[in-house]
Amino acid sequence: MKRLPGLVLALLSLTCFSQGGPVNVYPVANRSEDVLTPDSLSRMLTNGYTTDRDKVTSIFRWITENISYNVRPYYNANLYSDRHSYDDSDTGALKPLSERVAIEVLKKRIALCDGYARLFKTLCDYAGIKSEVILGYADGGMSHRRLKFTSNHRWNAVYLDSSWYLLDVTWASGFVSYGSNDFIQNYNNQYFLTPAQDFIRDHYPEELQWTLLPKPPDKREYKFSPFQNNAFIKYKIESFKPQSGVIDALPGDTIQIELETTNADKRMFLVDTPYVDSAVIANASLPDSTKPKFTVLGKRVFCKYVVSSPNVEWLNVIFNDDVIMRYKLNIRKTDTASN
Repeated sequence: MKRLPGLVLALLSLTCFSQGGPVNVYPVANRSEDVLTPDSLSRMLTNGYTTDRDKVTSIFRWITENISYNVRPYYNANLYSDRHSYDDSDTGALKPLSERVAIEVLKKRIALCDGYARLFKTLCDYAGIKSEVILGYADGGMSHRRLKFTSNHRWNAVYLDSSWYLLDVTWASGFVSYGSNDFIQNYNNQYFLTPAQDFIRDHYPEELQWTLLPKPPDKREYKFSPFQNNAFIKYKIESFKPQSGVIDALPGDTIQIELETTNADKRMFLVDTPYVDSAVIANASLPDSTKPKFTVLGKRVFCKYVVSSPNVEWLNVIFNDDVIMRYKLNIRKTDTASN
């Protein structure tokens, strides 16, 4: 069995499968080939259950038993793009993207990881259960080749019993065989409400708060490259420096980040907080005489960061209004190399 890269959107290469044997410890909701709408399916799957945990279990297991992995992603590259076709009867306001994707998945009964994750979220939404689609990197167990350290997979977080939990309905559904490239439905309970310290071993989110860990770890992949967010690909980045994802420095040192791009708008800012949201990005973009200015020379844009504390660990690169890369900072308190 193997874990395979696939497409989520037409431009994204996503790793979507896990290895493991079946661990069927939860009852499976009955199949229903006639249920095609997310709202009616959610009602069917949660009817009679009194706890959110039982409802989530029913939703999760139905998806793993009734949705197959799309083993021909390039043939169906437009299946989950944001340009869907709809029935003429759908004359109301445009539905949210997750629901539009969920409708297509239920019609075709096949999905890539984006489709699995958005279907799970949509069914939870109709059940009144808070959940999120998480975008990030999954190594897929492909030890024979090093994957590009960038967002390539989607999974979910769900809020139960006053806490967030992590799960991956795609990897729990089965695997793709090495010999025939066939999808083998084979439930793996390892990826259902997985403890955060275990989930991080092969799932690394774009937004570090979704590690659900008090101190987000760095990955060994940082030795080769900074983590590239999904937004990296839309700005035509041709090169970047430093190329290593780990930067060694001392307090007071100046770190320079350089990008080369043909993108017309070139605004770059550096933020040293681990958790970056829209408010942080907006604040970074505000004019401030104390902040280092970025410099544009032809296709290249430069920005400097002065290490102000030995406690900083992350350096996020904001290009225009998106976080596009994340470096791991290794700040030494003293210059031990000279001792």
